Amino acid sequence: MKKNEQLYTVAFYNLENLFDAENNERTLDDDFTPEGFKKWTPKRYEKKLSKVAKTIFGIGKPNNPNPPVLVGVAEAENKTVLQDLVQKHPLNPISYKFVHYESPDERGIDTALLYNPKYFEVIHAEPMALMIKNLDGVRDTTRDILYVKGRLNGEEMHVFVNHWPSRWEGNEATEYKRIRAAEVIRGKMKGIDNHYKEPNFIIMGDFNDDPDSASIQELIADSSLYNPMEKLHAPGKRGSSNYKKTWSLFDQIIISHSFLNYQKRTHSFREANIYDEVHLKEHDGKYEGSPFRTYAGRKYLGGYSDHFPVYIILKYNDN
Repeated sequence: MKKNEQLYTVAFYNLENLFDAENNERTLDDDFTPEGFKKWTPKRYEKKLSKVAKTIFGIGKPNNPNPPVLVGVAEAENKTVLQDLVQKHPLNPISYKFVHYESPDERGIDTALLYNPKYFEVIHAEPMALMIKNLDGVRDTTRDILYVKGRLNGEEMHVFVNHWPSRWEGNEATEYKRIRAAEVIRGKMKGIDNHYKEPNFIIMGDFNDDPDSASIQELIADSSLYNPMEKLHAPGKRGSSNYKKTWSLFDQIIISHSFLNYQKRTHSFREANIYDEVHLKEHDGKYEGSPFRTYAGRKYLGGYSDHFPVYIILKYNDN
């Protein structure tokens, strides 16, 4: 980092089932209660909050000593867990605020955007419903896409936080759902393009697809988008999650080409990376090097998440 450079980290983190220990009768959260399958207790909840808070605080370091100004998250149960998270040390002095809406996900897990109000101002926010049917014709009650329009250091941004439909029933059988999600975002972007000249887009999330997958290619095709995560994708060596000893980079942050300029009072793209520090990894055994997760099936491991965070660093051009 050069002297007097103004650097701002933007991150995304799948929190791996950040549930409180209370039973919500409207969602399928029974596993995450003291009596449930996972034996999820207030003590375990507090321990996870501490680990997640410390992780978020460190994202982007040492390339940028400042904690992130924006953090998109997935798998947060409700407003309560988000409030508990931002009030946890070492995040509490930052006074993060957040944007969150309850989604139709049957398990009750949602996306949200944490932001530092010192640098980012929310102008407008809304959940974008993803209306998709399963192959049997029944609606897939998946997560909404969170859209937030705001200003970072006075420059307008359009931020999308995503947690696209999973591959649970197989990649090919579910691919159409993620392609549909890409189409929904492209439709929203088109409307924004009609009203703004060269708008700034940040599209982040757990896409349940890699940078070279059909859905991501659909998202960036013939558009103003650039995916800096493509260069980080090394299937056999590195990624943000690991399943059966295979790395994937489902967690990505995609930006518009407008961040590739250096005009005064704008933000320019500096770098992208996976925050895969040693302490976030399994230290030994057959999963050595993989994300140190909270659970493996029903077995409590006490780790951070089954995903590594990803991030980009933006430079503010003040001269």
